[in-house]
Amino acid sequence: MKVQISSVRTIRELGKISLLAGSLSLGLSGMAQAETFRIGITQNNVGVDSYQTTYEQAFEEAADEADNVEVVVLDAGGDVARQISQVRNLIQQQVDVIIIWPTDGQAVVPAINGAKNAGIPVVVTNSNIAEAGQPLIAAFSGPNNIQQGAYAAEMMCDQLGGKGDIVQITGQPGYTTAIERQKGFEDRLPEVCPDVKILDSQPGDWNRAKAQRTMEDFLTRYDKIDGVYAADDNMGVGALNAAKSEDRADEIVFIGATNFAVGYEAMARGEYHGSVYQSPAEDARNALNIAIAVAQGKEVNKMSYFDTPKITQENMDEFEKPVF
Repeated sequence: MKVQISSVRTIRELGKISLLAGSLSLGLSGMAQAETFRIGITQNNVGVDSYQTTYEQAFEEAADEADNVEVVVLDAGGDVARQISQVRNLIQQQVDVIIIWPTDGQAVVPAINGAKNAGIPVVVTNSNIAEAGQPLIAAFSGPNNIQQGAYAAEMMCDQLGGKGDIVQITGQPGYTTAIERQKGFEDRLPEVCPDVKILDSQPGDWNRAKAQRTMEDFLTRYDKIDGVYAADDNMGVGALNAAKSEDRADEIVFIGATNFAVGYEAMARGEYHGSVYQSPAEDARNALNIAIAVAQGKEVNKMSYFDTPKITQENMDEFEKPVF
């Protein structure tokens, strides 16, 4: 069930019988409320891409299917200050658990500390927070973004045959997912392919149009580019489109992370070479289930990752086309 405003009930005491009845009613009401948990979620930026839109839809559907949870669903719109305000609002509402998809993994730590001081556990979803905030949270639920970056490096190495010059289009600066995917890629690449050189890295901010412009700049600057690693397929397809417009796509390997429908389709056409399969619906359900378990006082893994396997032209038939 999705709610936005908490209700307040008052009981008037009208005589001894009414007082007894009221006490009994209040006791039963307390028992019922104890079985239903109110969980608030503040999301990063639902409108920025189809992954986050699909996540929100799946989260609300999972909450509707559950018989022991009410949810307050908020969207920060990519604004850190708004998200901090939303966390404070959820604290004032005295929800049982707060789920946060952080706009900035460092900036939201004081707000999370405020929730902890109020006795409200926090579950971080999809993109983790800074190391300083880790002792403050009950759990992280989402993909292992460092592992995803490592997978991308391995696929790039396989496709290039162990050598070449590549460029990298990263996500939004300061955003934990972007930082971790870049770290995973850059740490793993020299281990598996010491002869592959990263010529340049520039942010694409999870935006296809910006990634296309970034790739256009790379193509102007470098006469030879053997591969492109983009931190998600939305940006990867932007890079592909730029290369196609310059008739250079056939000479470049394109590897992404978080397989979007557009990446899947490009892979089916033989234009895109690898990505990491990640379901926003599974992401959302996992976060809600962890939050419910935390509300119930159950032990949960501090880092609750869900599986995000490699997807390539060779094995893509094993996966359904993403809906986002």
